[in-house]
Amino acid sequence: MRAKQSVILLEFNELCPSLMGQFIQQGKLPNFQRFYHESAVYTTDAEEQPPNLEPWIQWVTVHTGQPYEKHQIFFLDDGHKLKFPSIWDTVSAAGYRVWVCGSMNARYDTPLNGAFLPDYWTTRQTPYPEQEFQAFFNFVKRQVQEHTNDSASLNWQEYWQFLTFMATHGLSGATIGAIAQQLLKERRTGQGRWQRATILDRLQWDVFRWYYRKIQPQFSTFFINSTAHFQHLHWRNMEPSRFQVQPTAQEQAEYETAILLGYQAMDRLIGEALVLADDQTTLMLCTALSQQPCFTYEATGGKRLYRPRRFEEVLTFAGITGSYECSPVMAEEFFLRFDRESDAWAAEQQLAALQIDQQPVMRLKRQGNEIYTGCGIFDQLPAQAVLQRFDSKGDCASEPISTLPFFDLFYQIEDIKSGMHHPDGILWIRHPNLNHTVHPDKISLQAIAPAILSLLEVPTAYS
Repeated sequence: MRAKQSVILLEFNELCPSLMGQFIQQGKLPNFQRFYHESAVYTTDAEEQPPNLEPWIQWVTVHTGQPYEKHQIFFLDDGHKLKFPSIWDTVSAAGYRVWVCGSMNARYDTPLNGAFLPDYWTTRQTPYPEQEFQAFFNFVKRQVQEHTNDSASLNWQEYWQFLTFMATHGLSGATIGAIAQQLLKERRTGQGRWQRATILDRLQWDVFRWYYRKIQPQFSTFFINSTAHFQHLHWRNMEPSRFQVQPTAQEQAEYETAILLGYQAMDRLIGEALVLADDQTTLMLCTALSQQPCFTYEATGGKRLYRPRRFEEVLTFAGITGSYECSPVMAEEFFLRFDRESDAWAAEQQLAALQIDQQPVMRLKRQGNEIYTGCGIFDQLPAQAVLQRFDSKGDCASEPISTLPFFDLFYQIEDIKSGMHHPDGILWIRHPNLNHTVHPDKISLQAIAPAILSLLEVPTAYS
């Protein structure tokens, strides 16, 4: 069943109101400009500060209408623990179709009247229907989680299964052309591999559009993250004069316009979304939060990130032998899950005993039988840095149990992080009547879920 009214929620993670305004003024985002002038325009307030200012926290608030204080979802990949219904759960329970495409840190109630494609950092949520999406989901998940790791590769069967899925689920001529141009550019120049993130967005959009037309949902979401990633890594290249650590000429040649490229790639998708939406569809653009330049680590050379080449080898070096499940998350971070809480406690002590020059190597946060961890060193390490393992029992041993060159187990993510989160976000609501209004007062992210359900005239606890 589909009601006359429908809502498409475009979740373009962490786009910035200030940059959006600047690029629109410069005439570089024609589709965003049209969207803006046909929408009710709001600035949202995440109403949180670090460490609670993270997209995997704020998107849960968008989807449930509940603040972090209530929903308590703190880590990425913890969405399965959510105790509150999300918008799609309520809409599905009311008998209407839904299509959730990539929404961050999300879960769903079963049976779901529609389709659900999880975010690509999850290890706990499966697509719905699972078998239908598996080839696409597994391929893109590997690309997202291991994009900085040259040692991680897919086999020909995985490529073939992915291509077969795309060929039968909406792959467009425009996307084929973009892929060809991207690969030719990489081959010709040896640069630009990082721009593949925008190709993944296009592939996801093709799949979203195909299923949208097939399912005809009353409520749908479409989440992408590439420009947020570019902002985190390349704000320094966009505004080098604001930073102490200056990019090299070679870095500038490659990344000076990286952030603008991200906005322009998303602008093309906005143009296609405007075509997809009919005269009964409310099109919403939401970013949950935004970014700002990060100057916190400038005095020490900028924030460097180090990631295990293979997570299991780091754990073996630390002496961890218990049964565990290891899952990469974002950047340098990963999850460890043990069958028993006692094993997790022991692993926490063993990882805490890893040092470089008396400095702990790992950041650790344990909850029961789970450990959220990653390299906690953000300074530039010398090539000869030595990783040391000490006794985890608290003995005051003067010598490490074992040593190994740090870069045998870790690699440095090339780019220096230069963007950080900001609580302001974009919310543009393009109603079918296309009335344009600008609302000067900020609104809470908690207002979005009840507003969507009200638009759809779905009875909820909010009303």
